[in-house]
Amino acid sequence: MESNILIKINNCRIQNHQKILISQLNWQMQTAQAWLVTGANGSGKAEFLKMLAGQEQIIPNCADLTEKTENGIFFNFFKDSAEIVSLERAASLIEEERANDESEYIEGGIDKGRSGRFFLTQALTGKNLKKGEPLPQESQTLDTNKFVQLCGINKILDRGLKYMSTGEIRRTLLCHALLAQKKLLILSDPFAGLDAGSRTILLNFFNEIVKSQLSENPSTKDSSLPVIILAMERYSEIPPAITDVLEFSGGAVSFCGKKAEYEAVLEQRKANADTTLQAERQAFSEEVSTLNEQSLDLSTDELHSQKSKIPLVQMKNVTVGWDGHTVLDHLTWTLNKGEHWLIRGPNGSGKTTFLELITGDNMQVFCNDVSLFGNRRGSGETVWEIKAKLGIVSYRMHVEYRMLGGTDLESVIISGFHDSIGLYEQKSDVEIVAAQKWLKLGGFAGREKDTFSSLSYGEQRALLILRAAVKCPSILILDEPCHGLDENFREKVLNLLETIAESGTTTLLHVTHDPTEVLPCERHILELCPDNNPMYKILTR
Repeated sequence: MESNILIKINNCRIQNHQKILISQLNWQMQTAQAWLVTGANGSGKAEFLKMLAGQEQIIPNCADLTEKTENGIFFNFFKDSAEIVSLERAASLIEEERANDESEYIEGGIDKGRSGRFFLTQALTGKNLKKGEPLPQESQTLDTNKFVQLCGINKILDRGLKYMSTGEIRRTLLCHALLAQKKLLILSDPFAGLDAGSRTILLNFFNEIVKSQLSENPSTKDSSLPVIILAMERYSEIPPAITDVLEFSGGAVSFCGKKAEYEAVLEQRKANADTTLQAERQAFSEEVSTLNEQSLDLSTDELHSQKSKIPLVQMKNVTVGWDGHTVLDHLTWTLNKGEHWLIRGPNGSGKTTFLELITGDNMQVFCNDVSLFGNRRGSGETVWEIKAKLGIVSYRMHVEYRMLGGTDLESVIISGFHDSIGLYEQKSDVEIVAAQKWLKLGGFAGREKDTFSSLSYGEQRALLILRAAVKCPSILILDEPCHGLDENFREKVLNLLETIAESGTTTLLHVTHDPTEVLPCERHILELCPDNNPMYKILTR
């Protein structure tokens, strides 16, 4: 094998114990290359990445003389020293924390779980530490560790993993892989959901490592740094250091070559697509409007037929925090029907905490003045009475559904009518028909009996958005709804949300860091500013 070849795949297939995932694969990675792997949700990209990380089997095919193919060859310089840092891995880590939560056995009822320092010390020492035992001396070196500094997590080392924002936990996973001295690091959608500061930190990290990776001069290479492969659902915010692109579509390679050549292909595709886009948008809008009318017929929410001026949500002088850390401070805010809000702020500023006060997932709501639909929280209403009026798409919701991965897609959609994680009631014929129409709208036609766990992360997120919208709720809460979505799904989701807003029956609360995802209807802005006094601003646009 040539000395400059790091990975060579010739006439191989990727499969698991059930089926062949990619039947024919040819690809080669050399030194002084920086690869981007891209493709739509369900295209085969995720299976390829898992194969590189040793999570799926790759098997050489036999020679086919009629096709003039050779016997398959697979060579991987990195062997088993590879790791994926992804939204999916972050969700799995939170699942682990929840599964190991011992709050019911602890005095005071709060199990803080593993801290960032504990988690990283395991990688640094290679030891399987037990929760609660004293950390070894090496844990104190993390404060000045170059990888901790590079990932920008030195200030959150002693925070519990379960209390970290999505961006913070992903940067912690990145640091964990570096401390474990992995030779190949696969960054899957690393910029999704990150604020501007976190994106800058990650981009600087990427550029520093790739600079060493692309160098052909041994004296400028840092042997402690891994080789990086970047994976993205959408071709946006691509670092300039990328040299080559591998694209998947329909379970096969659809492009393999230089970045400049790929960008030319994208331009041609865009020109072809623009001619039909407007017609597709109009048809999509009409279909959503029809489904919304049908959803209203199924909904039991009386507020849809009332023209009440009572605020949907009202917060007065709300303060939330833990461990001496204030997240929300004296927040006063009102949500009226038809006022669609954009919620923004840096990672860790309290956006998710703010939404959880509304959904009932944060118990500190009961020691604050928070009213929903005219009733103060804690005045006797149940969480189910509140959630009957809400549609929710959040990281927490995604994690909970992943823990019930065997639920079929039809049941996931219908569970939106019942506000349950999973479906525990008999499906009505009307609900089944509605679910099938929403699945078709979302691009899942004919897949109603597929399981939630069989979908890619992005497909799962798209399905949960359909679930939240199905009952046409009074408030639709969207916490980074486009996480992990490819361009096709993202376009559909944004069109869906705008159409729902235009219907006049649902009010949107939307958290996003991506300015291209801000909807025209979102004219009100709540900006959380953790380092300012006051810690929030209310703006209009």
